[in-house]
Amino acid sequence: MPIPPTMNELLEDLVRRIDEGEWAPGAQLPAGHVLADEYDVSLSTINRAWAALRKRGILVGRPGRGVFVAEG
Repeated sequence: MPIPPTMNELLEDLVRRIDEGEWAPGAQLPAGHVLADEYDVSLSTINRAWAALRKRGILVGRPGRGVFVAEG
């Protein structure tokens, strides 16, 4: 059974996936629970990662709609 990623590893992997074009600017990320299952972490860990990436300007939250890759 693989070990869940650390917060830094999770952040690095999310940024890598964005940089490699898996999620283009303006694209909606999968739901938090989907990513939590994929990374084998809690939903609160995903929410903390999203908050960190929003603070860096990489992601934007749209209330009631989800989390999206920042454009521009």
